Amino acid sequence: MNRYKLVHVTQFSYDGPVSESYNELRLRPRHDDSQSCLSFRITTTPDSRAIGHQDYYGNWVHQFHILPEHRKLRVETEGVILMHPVPPPPISRTTLAEMDAKHAEIADEHFDWLAPSNYCPFVPEILKLAADAERECDGTVHGFAQTASSLIHAGFRYQQGATHVHSSVEDCLRTKAGVCQDFSHILLATLRSRGVPARYVSGYLVPRQGNDQRAAMERVIGGLASHAWVQACIPGMDWVGLDPTSGEHVEAQQIRIAYGRDYGDVPPVRGVYKGHAGQSLAVDVHVRPAVDDEGAEQLQETSATPPVDPLEEEQQQQQQQQ
Repeated sequence: MNRYKLVHVTQFSYDGPVSESYNELRLRPRHDDSQSCLSFRITTTPDSRAIGHQDYYGNWVHQFHILPEHRKLRVETEGVILMHPVPPPPISRTTLAEMDAKHAEIADEHFDWLAPSNYCPFVPEILKLAADAERECDGTVHGFAQTASSLIHAGFRYQQGATHVHSSVEDCLRTKAGVCQDFSHILLATLRSRGVPARYVSGYLVPRQGNDQRAAMERVIGGLASHAWVQACIPGMDWVGLDPTSGEHVEAQQIRIAYGRDYGDVPPVRGVYKGHAGQSLAVDVHVRPAVDDEGAEQLQETSATPPVDPLEEEQQQQQQQQ
């Protein structure tokens, strides 16, 4: 299957009346040579009209406003995505030393993807991880990136609730536990500190069918939530996907939504409102084939619906960062 239906529901519940809610979404899948966004729809309750544009990095951004008083805000996006099989390029044998010789040229072209950021600082632990990866790799840029991703996958434990949306890289480095956002930030900082351009990718992981260990893991890390991974710019190969959470190559299972320097550039939902009420958040994501094995449409199925009761604070933060 290479055609998927995606439903993403976000519901905010307020403990008092709020008004003048201004919101921004980054939830429309990208449209390029490897995936096509065949359809996309945004529905809000209370009703509003979303206006879309593309940001500096080419991501789709939709903005909408709710001016009257309300106690709940529900945002549902639905899309159909067609994934195109793209043959992988030949493995590049460009060495780290050869890349270093072109550092000025690379830095001029990829400044945003090389500089440290709030979520991806070059702390001493990151520099040590980069040194370990360089020592264990085959000396090529591609080998270094793969080794760094593998070291993070092997050295850190996937644990929901270990961090929250505003956790720092230092928190994850200290506890050796986190989720896809944390591992992606660590890999980004590691690659950039060694001069390899790298960018944060937000999207969704389509879980494999079956009952084996890998399929079960994918259902946990991405089947019902947003996912995050990294793309590194490898000389001779362009952008190469790396997923330190799953430890696997990025394949056609990953649906890409947005690129950024880190999570701060690509939050799925961001907004402000007027009022003194607190809020709780519920998020639900469904990704499934849009056609069955015989080619019949499955788009008549009901949309995902968040839980009726608000989630506890830790669950709210965890769902948002995933």
